[in-house]
Amino acid sequence: MSSQSPLRTRRELLKTSAVGFGHLALCAMLGQEARADQPLPAALRDPLEAKKPHFAARAKRIVFLYMKGGPSHVDTFDPKPLLERDHGKPPPFELPKVLFAKAGNLLKSPWKFKRYGESGLSVSELFPNVAKHVDDLCMLRSVHGTNPAHGGALLKLHTGSDQFVRPSIGSWVTYGLGTENQNLPAFVTICPTLAHGGVNNWGAAFLPAYCQGTPIGNASLSAVNATVKHIRNSRIDTALQRRQLDLIGAMNRDHLQVSGHDQALEGRLDSFELAYRMQAVMPEVQDLSRESEATRHLYSIDDPVTENFGRQCLMARRFLERGVRFVQVTHSDSEVQWDQHSNLYQGHTKNAAEVDKPIAGFLTDLKARGLLDETLVLWGGEFGRTPTAEGNDGRDHNPHGFTMWMAGGGVKGGLAYGATDDYGYFAVENKLHVHDLHATILHLLGLDHERLTFRYAGRDFRLTDVAGNVATAILA
Repeated sequence: MSSQSPLRTRRELLKTSAVGFGHLALCAMLGQEARADQPLPAALRDPLEAKKPHFAARAKRIVFLYMKGGPSHVDTFDPKPLLERDHGKPPPFELPKVLFAKAGNLLKSPWKFKRYGESGLSVSELFPNVAKHVDDLCMLRSVHGTNPAHGGALLKLHTGSDQFVRPSIGSWVTYGLGTENQNLPAFVTICPTLAHGGVNNWGAAFLPAYCQGTPIGNASLSAVNATVKHIRNSRIDTALQRRQLDLIGAMNRDHLQVSGHDQALEGRLDSFELAYRMQAVMPEVQDLSRESEATRHLYSIDDPVTENFGRQCLMARRFLERGVRFVQVTHSDSEVQWDQHSNLYQGHTKNAAEVDKPIAGFLTDLKARGLLDETLVLWGGEFGRTPTAEGNDGRDHNPHGFTMWMAGGGVKGGLAYGATDDYGYFAVENKLHVHDLHATILHLLGLDHERLTFRYAGRDFRLTDVAGNVATAILA
């Protein structure tokens, strides 16, 4: 031991003496008791290795069909007869103190609702094909948040916080469960929006780098052009890449043996290895020409109206069946989205027509392949819309009560959980805050939201912060 580099702790002594074998044994022993913020060095563990859930999981994986802009619940899955009766009248209730825009009189839905299936749940004319699956749907009619702006509401839905940069739900799921595959990311987001939080909506924040979502294209690209950038290296063949990575890995493992845990460096090495393996797998996953004509028709890829979202849904199924843990599919465009402050009829008609058949086909396909029972499907936007009019033919943002639905993955089908008031403005029965939604999703995946923590900056963080209750009534 030289005076120039004194070994100050027993752990440092074990790391540098006897070729570090003492340190390996110590890490193995400590690994059983390691806190969430003390993962083993990259050389000693596979960060994407599947992890045991806290308890028996009802779902192994999740797909989030995200409708950007805020679809109107009172025009889709939450019928309000009194809204039709009192159309044009002033709202007979106190409005929120903070409004995104000036509220007008009550505005009835332009679409009729009809009961479907054995459960008799009501769905509007906007979703005639999804409605055929109503007995598999668990409609959450009492979801609510706090932020009436897109940016804050998107971040709240995706990360649990509308004010701070926090890990996304997909990153938390990846951190808690790892992945069922070794050649693809654990968390993929297809055609994500770059607006209103952008990468923070699928980012890992302070979680390990391997928890970061991998974007496939973005919302400004058509799905046919949505690919992983630089998936092929035209200048260097895979054999030479392997030799380069082995050299880089050996050098940095030597460094880690001396320096100890370095999350940034370990994450970078992990990403190099995953990118190398993805070269052989990712192009095949995205090659939809391998699917039969019947399957492509099921997802309505043969219809120009539904082709784009149909491709995303079919790609999602291919990721799910290959063991990707969390897949997000985003319906968005730069012009209309679901944000109908005006032209409600035209906008929602266009949007629903683009997603109704693909979603129905997706549910049919998952069920036929035996994937639905172990896959949690989540549908919805960042908030709903007001039952009052904005202008003559639009609806404002409404975070105070709106509908999302789940299917498969251990939830009761044919169930309407919770309710908004008689006009659809506020959640009033079995209220389901965004934190409760997140707690329930984690529970279905076998994770206790209060135990899934990560220590950062001197405190333990979790997706649900200091709140969240599991909606046990929806569990099958």
